[in-house]
Amino acid sequence: MVFSEESDDLWRILARVRKPSRYTGGEWGARIPSETSEELLRLCLAFPDVYEVGMSYVGFQILYALAETLPGVGVERCYCPWTDMERELAASGRPLFSLEGRRPLKEFHVLGFTLQYELTYTNVLTMLHLGGIPLRSVERGEDDPLVVAGGPGALTPEPMSPFIDAFCVGDGEILLPEILECLRAVKGASREERLRQLAAVPGVYVPAFVTYTPGPSGFFVSGGSTPLPVERRFVPDLDKSFAPETMVVPSTEIVHDRAVVEVFRGCTRGCRFCQAGMVHRPLRERAPESVEHLVEKLLDASGCEEVGLMSLATCDYSHLSAVLDRLGPLLKGRHASLSLPSLRMDAFSVALADSLEPLRRGGLTFAPEAGTARLRAVINKGISEEDMENTVDETFRRGWERVKLYFMMGLPTETEEDLEGILSVSKRLLAIGRRHTKRAQMAVSVAGFVPKAHTPFQWDSQATMEELREKGRFLKSRTTDKRITLSYHEPEQTFLEGVLGRGDSRLGDVVERAWRLGARFDGWGESFDFGIWRRAFEETGVDPFPVVLRERGQNEPFPWDHIRSGVRREFLWKERERSREALFTPDCRGACTGCGFERHCLRARGIAGKSLDGDCVSRSSCDHPLPVSSGPAREIPQEKGGA
Repeated sequence: MVFSEESDDLWRILARVRKPSRYTGGEWGARIPSETSEELLRLCLAFPDVYEVGMSYVGFQILYALAETLPGVGVERCYCPWTDMERELAASGRPLFSLEGRRPLKEFHVLGFTLQYELTYTNVLTMLHLGGIPLRSVERGEDDPLVVAGGPGALTPEPMSPFIDAFCVGDGEILLPEILECLRAVKGASREERLRQLAAVPGVYVPAFVTYTPGPSGFFVSGGSTPLPVERRFVPDLDKSFAPETMVVPSTEIVHDRAVVEVFRGCTRGCRFCQAGMVHRPLRERAPESVEHLVEKLLDASGCEEVGLMSLATCDYSHLSAVLDRLGPLLKGRHASLSLPSLRMDAFSVALADSLEPLRRGGLTFAPEAGTARLRAVINKGISEEDMENTVDETFRRGWERVKLYFMMGLPTETEEDLEGILSVSKRLLAIGRRHTKRAQMAVSVAGFVPKAHTPFQWDSQATMEELREKGRFLKSRTTDKRITLSYHEPEQTFLEGVLGRGDSRLGDVVERAWRLGARFDGWGESFDFGIWRRAFEETGVDPFPVVLRERGQNEPFPWDHIRSGVRREFLWKERERSREALFTPDCRGACTGCGFERHCLRARGIAGKSLDGDCVSRSSCDHPLPVSSGPAREIPQEKGGA
């Protein structure tokens, strides 16, 4: 290897930062695009969080592998540097660079961000600044990259609209090839022309070509020279869409270190608080033979010792029995284990986990979400007291000694009785566990509820920080049994998540001011400083409280009305009304609920022609004879947004 003065300087920098492996690249499966070809459209996929988090995000792996297959495209990656690396880069004058070719971000044609979580928004500005790219779209010149963004944040784009040139609304497997082909065709054209061509791609939103109208509650997109509304694009058939058969193998430990295959996309449960369950409709399942093929290819390409079957609720996968039959011999032959990233609270899930996790290290995680049957009906969480008791009884009977429960506080219509229900449920379930072992423990995590856009609760107000803090202290003070540990999320982070997820374009000024004041990694408790954000709101003159602390009228406009998820507004309002009567809406696998995806849903499942008010598809009986374990036990986490 030949070392230059520049590379020597980089190694000196890396010697002074924590976890230098975050920035070295060179992973198995990563390839450096051609340095000489001037024809390449250079794309850098940018994840606004640290390497360990970004490398665990399956969508990023899919986009990377897909971009590598596209003609005339060179793809590389970049993750947000931690604050120590940010300081070193700034002090040295070295721009932020890609992992593959160590190319400065400003030298790419396209910079593609994934907006997975609102509290990473300031990290986007960090990466732009360190990459030598002007923060705001209007400040960028002809030679600057086009900055595009996708992910959940694209469904509520306005708070980041001053900084993002184009938002990609929907599934990347469809949008990425069309966007890159569009930009290849106009490579060399003016910046405005490239953006106009992008705006003509269905599912792409370009803020530069819209007009804003001020209203009593904010600024709203009212028109412009681009087609509106922007409709979310979605893959109609997973088996016919791109799926990676290779992956980049991380060079250091990451959050979820395993090969992952998505078994289905969407959810039919209809939890009213869950944005992912609403916006990822319709349900699309991958065939068992496709899952087996992808698992085999990924294991052979990566050498991973664990495979995860991913979805919002993997135990709802109607082909789960067939897939487990197919994977048993395959995993055994490769000495690999299988994990499920989400479990439902039923005996089948526990029995399945037992078959996969015989050593019972750690524990199992479940999400009742609310402490009383009434409030679970409000949020459409179909779990009864009997379900919870039977599940926990089965868990401890099979040898686990620890269970973790996720709840929310501040839910619509919540009363003190509902809060006390969290405590009584936890105590009752612990008592069931102690029938089987004196070492039984219960970990309870309580998050503040955020009313998300494109859900039935988007009209609802959010609990104040003071209310959430009082609720958390109420729960904490009444948790006296040392075998129950209870924690609750910081109310300030919950508040900020609500503001950034529901605000209009004025929030861009706040995000930039907070960043300039030092806001970094706001989703990390160790670095979050709400005092910075309080000052940013004051200095920009933006009052955040009306954004989240008031209830909306049925026909009041939202700052995201120009973005359509595909679920009808009328359906969401009807579900909100049903919540107020604590009426449960059944799983739409049994009967169509008329959300707006009826035609697509039926076609995607291959049963077009059936009545929309008849059966959509029946859930499997889940009577699979549980397989012999294929590997060591690992705790199965309940991932955010899951069942």
